[in-house]
Amino acid sequence: MKIAMIGTGYVGLVSGVCFSDFGHEVVCVDKDPRKIEMLERGEVPIYEPGLDQLMAKNVDAGRLSFTLDLAAAIDGAQAVFIAVGTPTRRGDGHADLTYVMAAAEEIAKAARDYVVIVTKSTVPVGTNRQVKHTVSKANPALEFDVASNPEFLREGAAIDDFMKPDRVVVGVQNERAADVMAEIYRPLYLRDFPIVTTDLESAEMIKYAANAFLAVKITFINEIAALCEKVGADVKQVSKGMGMDNRIGNKFLHAGPGYGGSCFPKDTKALARIGQDHAVPMQITETVIKVNEEIKRRMIDKLQDLCGGSFNGKTVAVLGVTFKPNTDDMRDAPSLTIVPALVGGGAKVRVVDPQGQREGVDLLPNVSWHDDPYKAANKADLLVILTEWNEFRALDLKKMARKMATPRMADLRNIYSVKDAKRAGFEGYESIGRSGFAAG
Repeated sequence: MKIAMIGTGYVGLVSGVCFSDFGHEVVCVDKDPRKIEMLERGEVPIYEPGLDQLMAKNVDAGRLSFTLDLAAAIDGAQAVFIAVGTPTRRGDGHADLTYVMAAAEEIAKAARDYVVIVTKSTVPVGTNRQVKHTVSKANPALEFDVASNPEFLREGAAIDDFMKPDRVVVGVQNERAADVMAEIYRPLYLRDFPIVTTDLESAEMIKYAANAFLAVKITFINEIAALCEKVGADVKQVSKGMGMDNRIGNKFLHAGPGYGGSCFPKDTKALARIGQDHAVPMQITETVIKVNEEIKRRMIDKLQDLCGGSFNGKTVAVLGVTFKPNTDDMRDAPSLTIVPALVGGGAKVRVVDPQGQREGVDLLPNVSWHDDPYKAANKADLLVILTEWNEFRALDLKKMARKMATPRMADLRNIYSVKDAKRAGFEGYESIGRSGFAAG
């Protein structure tokens, strides 16, 4: 089957590459000439482990190609996926559908034969019906169907998530569209991965409900962590005890500096706005958004306490600034709140991140970038672990402490323990939801 993928961002590129690995002929389209030139050279514009090798394999096999020409990509395609950005609209929290509707109109004008137009982008409930209206208006003679196919890819594990999904959600209006989608996902069906077929609105809602629920879990355990610090409990033990209950599960129960990334912040805001528009306030989701921002600010207070109440004149080494490991994504990362607070308070900030510098140079001005955590910590007053990259999980803490001017650590991912820090010679140590200690 021939598939056109409109948009070569994170979702579009990963999906296009993986569909080609299923054996489909996939043409990925983008308006950005620089992106297409990179892709044609075999360079991947995002960091996702394994994506470059899988892309090269399918380009070499003749199943995957890239173009600026949308009409050529659509010609002969049985399905066209829309995988463009839906950022939060400034001022009202809505998802901005400008790019989705523009893509729908372009598809309508270019298509000649029956095609299923599939929305892969995360969109509010009712969007696929808007897409249908837009296409019909732009090309009344076109025979087509629309489908909703939300993505559930974790950055850093996207290929595995696509190839071995918990479920695939497909929203359709008729059997003809359902048959096309079933053929696209046939390799997964044959391996007994669940394909959930619903109406359009339910498919759209599943995506928002799932992401909001995961954001709730993260925020809940972060609130519990704050209480653990006051009452002397250990949030890691609390999380373990909670997670052993099958009704709760152990995933997304790791305390930290708040959620970030391309999905949770945007999707929780959009769901809250959808609820307001329909006079059904999403009170839990609205609270989660508020609490998550408070958690990030609480991290700043922790760091300030470790610095004796002021960042002014201090040198701080920050390990990790992407919102999670194994990605170069900086969108809504806690670092974008915490690092500017350090700089604004008068600290000299040194940053180490295996993939974060490409985006971080513009997003985090007035910091210096380093490749070696030990060099970054040399003569520093505070070490902050902000992202749990594997490179930071087995540091020589004794070596680190010896290099620092005042060996103090804020372990905001709970990688180490009080015992580890004391044994290494740190004078102060703070983590999330556990007891720490301070100099003196």
